[in-house]
Order: sequence, then C-alpha cells, then structure tokens
Amino acid sequence: MRNIAFASLAALAVTACATAPVVAQAPTATGQAAENANDQLKAFPAATAGQKRHVLTVPAVQNEDELKVELIIGKTQQIDCNNHVLGGEVQTRTAEGWGYDYYVVPRLGPGASTLMGCPNNSTREAFVTIPQQTLVRYNSRLPIVIYTPEDAEVRYRIWRAGEVRGLN
Repeated sequence: MRNIAFASLAALAVTACATAPVVAQAPTATGQAAENANDQLKAFPAATAGQKRHVLTVPAVQNEDELKVELIIGKTQQIDCNNHVLGGEVQTRTAEGWGYDYYVVPRLGPGASTLMGCPNNSTREAFVTIPQQTLVRYNSRLPIVIYTPEDAEVRYRIWRAGEVRGLN
C-alpha cells in the first residue's frame, strides 16, 4: 500500500511542468483577439492602488478537465542558505453579477525561515513563495485573474492527472 502511494506521488511530480511567469494586466493582442480579451476582463474589477492585476490565459487543449493550474505567488529576494517562505494567503472571490472566480493576495508579509548557521557569502537571489499554492481549474475559455501587491510575482505550473487506478 505504501509503495502505491509513493508511486502515485512520484507520478504526479513527474507530470508537472516547469513554472512560468504570468502576464501582468491584459494580454496584448490585435483585432478580434484583443476585443475578446477586453470583453472577458470587464467582468473583473480593476486593480486598486498598490495592487497589480495578473492575467493568465491558457491555450485550448483536449481533455481540459484532466488539467489543473497551480498558482505560485512570491517575489525574488536575496536570501541566505536557510529555507524561506513569505507570509500571505490567496483568497478566492467572485465577480459580482458574473459568477467568475478571481484570486486576491491582499499582502505579502515578512514570512519565516529556518535558523541554520550559514557560511559567509552564502546569499543568493531566489524566488520566495507563500506556503499556499492554489490549484485552479484549467479553462481556456476564461482568463485566470490574480490581484497581488505591486512587488509580487505570479508563476504557474500545469498539472496533468495520471491514470485512474482502483483500490483492491
């Protein structure tokens, strides 16, 4: 039983794609594509002062119900050899009158880190994230909209479901 659980986790990890940055604001396009993008964004509120609106559009693929999008929110910082996380949480909200979900990170806090002694000159630049990584439905017909503080970055990863297995 333990081997099955381990194999499932390993398969899930292997099927994940590399992280990629999310486009901030409306995607730039021309003609009909630009009109469609702007029409879709009308459902979502504008970013407030101190916020940035990130818009992720995913391409149409077969069997979209087998995919999920993992939202990874953080920022690039100078860190030492310790493991670091930022404080913050992803909140799901619904666009009034439309019923579309969007995601808000009201603030990023200082977070926490392990307290290992680090060698001199061990600082490096790294992408530090909040601990909550949100999985959302893959939907090529509607953008995924995320509001964050201006200094935050949003990256994402596409997850694909593995083979359905039964329990004995």
